[in-house]
Amino acid sequence: MNFKQQILEGIPDRLPAAKAYDPNVNHAPKRKEILNSEEKKLALRNALRYFEPKHHAELLPEFREELDTYGRIYMYRFKPDYDMYARSIEEYPGKCEQAKAIMLMIQNNLDPKVAQHPHELITYGGNGAVFQNWAQYRLVMKYLAEMTNEQTLVMYSGHPMGLFPSHKDAPRVVVTNGMMIPNYSKPDDWEKFNALGVTQYGQMTAGSYMYIGPQGIVHGTTITVLNALRKIAQKLPSLSGRGPGGGSIFVTSGLGGMSGAQPKAGNIAGCITVCAEVNPKAVETRHSQGWVDEVVTDISSLVEKVKRAKEEKKTISFAYLGNVVDVWEEFDKQELHIDLGSDQTSLHNPWAGGYYPVGLSFEESNELMANDPEAFKEKVQESLRRQTEAINRHTQKGTYFFDYGNAFLLEASRAGAKIFKDEQGNFVTSEKAKDKENFAYPSYVQDIMGPMCFDYGFGPFRWVCASGKQEDLDRTDAIASEVLERLKKDSPEEIQQQMQDNIKWIQGARENKLVVGSQARILYADALGRMEIAKAFNDAIAKGEIGTVVLGRDHHDVSGTDSPYRETSNIYDGSRFTADMAIHNVIGDSFRGATWVSIHNGGGVGWGEVINGGFGMVLEGNKESARRLQSMLHWDVNNGISRRAWARNEGAVFAIKRAMESEPQLKVTIPNMVDDELFDQKE
Repeated sequence: MNFKQQILEGIPDRLPAAKAYDPNVNHAPKRKEILNSEEKKLALRNALRYFEPKHHAELLPEFREELDTYGRIYMYRFKPDYDMYARSIEEYPGKCEQAKAIMLMIQNNLDPKVAQHPHELITYGGNGAVFQNWAQYRLVMKYLAEMTNEQTLVMYSGHPMGLFPSHKDAPRVVVTNGMMIPNYSKPDDWEKFNALGVTQYGQMTAGSYMYIGPQGIVHGTTITVLNALRKIAQKLPSLSGRGPGGGSIFVTSGLGGMSGAQPKAGNIAGCITVCAEVNPKAVETRHSQGWVDEVVTDISSLVEKVKRAKEEKKTISFAYLGNVVDVWEEFDKQELHIDLGSDQTSLHNPWAGGYYPVGLSFEESNELMANDPEAFKEKVQESLRRQTEAINRHTQKGTYFFDYGNAFLLEASRAGAKIFKDEQGNFVTSEKAKDKENFAYPSYVQDIMGPMCFDYGFGPFRWVCASGKQEDLDRTDAIASEVLERLKKDSPEEIQQQMQDNIKWIQGARENKLVVGSQARILYADALGRMEIAKAFNDAIAKGEIGTVVLGRDHHDVSGTDSPYRETSNIYDGSRFTADMAIHNVIGDSFRGATWVSIHNGGGVGWGEVINGGFGMVLEGNKESARRLQSMLHWDVNNGISRRAWARNEGAVFAIKRAMESEPQLKVTIPNMVDDELFDQKE
């Protein structure tokens, strides 16, 4: 059978041959034993319901072995034999252009060059899944190939509930991932119910089919590092004459799906980046893709190379194959000053491969987490305490450390680390903290992305050229640059820096070789920028200058996500623990023209810690696309700005007033400010 026939086959009537486990692939770690004997039977029944009874006797022992060996039933036998990558949209079978575009995006998420654990259908973050098993993948692709413009595919945590009648302006797919009853949203609940095959962790763009490789976060990381370096330069005028980087040292960790962007971002920002990673396959992948310059395996050699680079004020990135705790401690011992520090290990998933403790090898850690989870947890928490102690010593010497939204501060606090401050400004544990809700270090959203970008409506807008052609991506880059140059001329002073940074970014995008997988691009833009760029793309499609374009964004955006320790950490009116914004965002997108929408529990900072939503929109070069993009993109951004304005965020108040001036039908409740001196007066 050819590719189209295999897609249309769905779950085959005749069982394909069993597949051998490929040791050369970067596999997910074994999940811990959590199901009792009766629950294991239930998990097996749940898996077998995808197949006709005549196959159950053959599949049962195989699925039982997978469950016992890996802690999950992935159905490796049903992984397709064709290569997994985003093909040109014309190569997909189907009755609906929008459905074909979604198939393209799904395959991009599972591309081995893009996905962290492709055989386990995990795109990034250690557990960010597109589907729970390969039967779900096969069914979804078949449904999409059969879909018409008057049907909607309903997705329950990776499971295709089915195609339902709708209408042409309804979303083609509606996705939910991990939407648990709140009291069943603890980490072990994910382990249990995912093992049962009834829910999954969709991360952000993994389970919503909008991941575009590490490029998806590299722009935001570049903006973060660049503005952090600017903060340092303001304090140290001697750095200002040699660019923001100025030989500064940035130390962090993680080279997986999202964290793999860090060394590339450091290079673009012009600093020396040291990124520690314990997984050799992750290091090899990022080095082979050109996202990190040099791999170092010896800590003494790393110190010497960094010292030399600092003396030469060189822009370079190092991947240290080892534990980041050793880096923090050794740099402290060697009196090597770190300018910027952060961490991007997957601490939303600390007990199942998201964080590897110091003192154990990669292999020893994987064995311990599977066979003795409690001992592994103790090692992780001990490591977090050591890492925090080392970071504290550096920050007392002038290092600027920020939490990169991976739950580092949260998990360090739970481990009993001295991550708070007391009345005298000393580092203490939570028991002795002056304020138990505020850590000693800021989230990058609190200090940088919130007040500088999100409050003004700037966030990670992205697009994918469905033709798969490099020339289409080049043309869209040029169109976006032209639009931004035009908009910048009339932009207020408050957003001139954001506009200039984004123009510089898009003009250097091809030079920085950001594409991994699909021909995609990311660009931080506000509502006006997104609408104008999308309109220009739609016009270019209508003229035949480019092919179909898929619009999307990271959930990590102005209004997509309610996350008290990341996206909404700069909300100070007490509402940062609410999730109304994310829910309204997805509801509003769904009836304003999104091609597909998604809402997830978890993502970025962990299961039960965040609610996040996303969308995809297919531009076809017609009037319908023009109408939808205007309506949906305006709401998608301004929903978040209005919430941030109501929280009394100064930049957001400015941005929403500006939005109301340009759109008469927009009327948003503006907060009245209270004079603080009133509270100082005696009653």
